[in-house]
Order: sequence, then C-alpha cells, then structure tokens
Amino acid sequence: MIIDGKQNASLREYGKKLFEYTVSNPPYTEGFNEAMSSYSSIQTVWISEALDGYDFSKIQHVCDVGGGQVHLLCSLLVKYPHLKGSVLELDTVIKNKELLWGKKMGVENRCTYVAGDMFDDVPAADAYIMKMILHDWSDDECIKILSNIYRRVSNGGTVFIAEHLVPGPEKPHFSKLFDIHMMCVASGKERTAEEYADLLKRADWKFTKTLHSHSGLMGVTKGNK
Repeated sequence: MIIDGKQNASLREYGKKLFEYTVSNPPYTEGFNEAMSSYSSIQTVWISEALDGYDFSKIQHVCDVGGGQVHLLCSLLVKYPHLKGSVLELDTVIKNKELLWGKKMGVENRCTYVAGDMFDDVPAADAYIMKMILHDWSDDECIKILSNIYRRVSNGGTVFIAEHLVPGPEKPHFSKLFDIHMMCVASGKERTAEEYADLLKRADWKFTKTLHSHSGLMGVTKGNK
C-alpha cells in the first residue's frame, strides 16, 4: 500500500475487498464480528454522552444501519421505552441469534433484524443511526448510502452519523491513528465534522449540528430531511 499509494490493500492481497473477504471466509468472519462487538460497549458510552439531552420524544422508529450485533440500538431502546428499532445487517452477522443484544437487554420485542445491503436499500424509519460505518467508504460510496436513507426516511426524519471526528492539526487524537488503518484496509478515511456535514449536503440532507462526547473521542453529526 505504501509502495503503490493506493487504498484497499485487502483487494490486492486477497483478491476481494475487506467485507467481501469477511463474508467468504467463515473463520475470519467469526473473529471479525467478535472484534467489532468488543468495541461496542465503550462506543455506546461515548455516543450516549454525545446524545445526552437530545429529545427523542418525536422519534418512533430508529433504524441502525450496519449495526452489527446491535449493542448501540438496544441501549437506545432500553433508555427510551417508546422507541421501536430495526437493524440492517448482513445475514452472516445476525444469523446467530444467541450473539445479538436484543434478548440479552430485554428489548427483543421492540428490535427487528433485517438482512440486507445498505448499498441496495434500507428499511423505512423516521430516524437512522450509523456507528463507525461511513469511515469505511469513499465519499461517493457514502453519498450512495446516505441517498438510500434519504429516499426511505419520513419527511422531517433524522440521520445520526457517529464517528471518531478528526480535530485540527495541532491536537493529537485516536482518529488520526485510525485514519492510517482505514487507508490500508478499505476505501474510506476518518473525517472532520465539516467533511461529514458536506457529505450530508451532497446527499440532499440538511446538516443541523454536531454533538460531541464528553471525552471528545467520538461525535455525532446530525442531518434532517
């Protein structure tokens, strides 16, 4: 990757993009899903900090796009009992029901699992949340995902983009280290809050605000239809 100056090193190394390779290699899939799940609890804390005080009373249905084993969404359902939720994920991620958080957290009756591909379509909802999703993809790919959500969201609906936000050049931050990782394994990158706001605008959303966790390790960029 350093020699040829190109991203998607997994494509050249394995002949498939990272997520395609993951799906086609069951042992790798198991380890990958466990690794993603291991981050979930602390990421949920940071995102909950950013969303603390946000008024969810007008939201009835939240769809977690690429939500993995659904720790974040189920945490929202626990905190806001009026909410219903759905998660869009690959079948390989959600087929093992014993690993999913809905039953563990007592919200299985309000959480629906939908197997699908966010590049094709997403379930209808009035709010969407994506945790550590858009950083995997190029700007054009992000716009495709955001456009699919925009097409399905109800009028006045909301999208929450939860990511590590890159601060100014003078400030050390985990996102700058993780940006190197993204440069190697996928087509995406870590972005500033302004860059996520720009992606929203390019997909016809209205950027409204960026909310930050107390630690500053993650932020949530919000857009409305």
